[in-house]
Amino acid sequence: MKTAVSSVKEGTQSHIFADFKEITKARLSISVVFSAIAGYLLGAPEIQLYPILLLAFGGYCMVGASNTFNQIIEKDLDALMNRTKDRPIAAGRLSVRTASVIAVILTIIGIATLYILNPKTAMFGAISIFLYTSAYTPLKTKTPLAVFVGAIPGAIPFMLGWVAATDEFGIEPGTLFMIQFFWQFPHFWALGWMLDEDYKRGGFKMLPTGKKDRKTVLQIIMYTIWMIVVSIIPVFGITGALTLSIPAAIIIFILGMVMLVYAFRLYERQDNASAKKLMLASVSYITLMQIVYVVDKFL
Repeated sequence: MKTAVSSVKEGTQSHIFADFKEITKARLSISVVFSAIAGYLLGAPEIQLYPILLLAFGGYCMVGASNTFNQIIEKDLDALMNRTKDRPIAAGRLSVRTASVIAVILTIIGIATLYILNPKTAMFGAISIFLYTSAYTPLKTKTPLAVFVGAIPGAIPFMLGWVAATDEFGIEPGTLFMIQFFWQFPHFWALGWMLDEDYKRGGFKMLPTGKKDRKTVLQIIMYTIWMIVVSIIPVFGITGALTLSIPAAIIIFILGMVMLVYAFRLYERQDNASAKKLMLASVSYITLMQIVYVVDKFL
């Protein structure tokens, strides 16, 4: 009997943990934390573990809160799409009331934790939640411009790390913001291309032209080019304390060109397989680019 009860408890706890990961989108949240830590390492005059832990914990809470609010608002639409119908709220495993409590608690803890670092970091974190929840989420069913609005909170983490390390906002974090801002468009439009049919079931307008056509891919190509340009601007010594060596700039340029090649392939083939390759290339780009920046600083 004890063994059976213990198994039930373990199963329940495992289920709760799985739902928590799903509602906070653990993989996405961890990738955001990675970007924030990369920004911190670039801005910090000396590396200290305590601020990194605060940034990681507070950042996860903030992103988790945004994702939870998003799933509360979109619960009925999530139930219509194959990729989201099994989410905890849409599937009925988690009530809106419980999810709301989780979202509010994560918001409070996240802002308080980031405030310990400095008030500016907490402010930008709060702005990110507000824009994601109050602007991007409701606009997704209204206009493709939602992606532009969503790119703002999506670009904050890289910048946030620098602000957390320096308590200053200037050209350096502004440049980090612009790199991730331009990156958002090819990334999300490639994803939107792959999932266009599913998004339409939920009424989401994610592609810039509303269709899987070459005009959409032309915009992907344009934003990819801007992303590459902004990513290597620090090599010219015009971005303050944010610098980049020539070898590092060449590596980042090559990474960007690989992504651009996949964008041109999508233009040529206009199929989901090409969109998926572009999406995966974009994920690789943002991760490797940030690693190159950090390694370049300390070499």
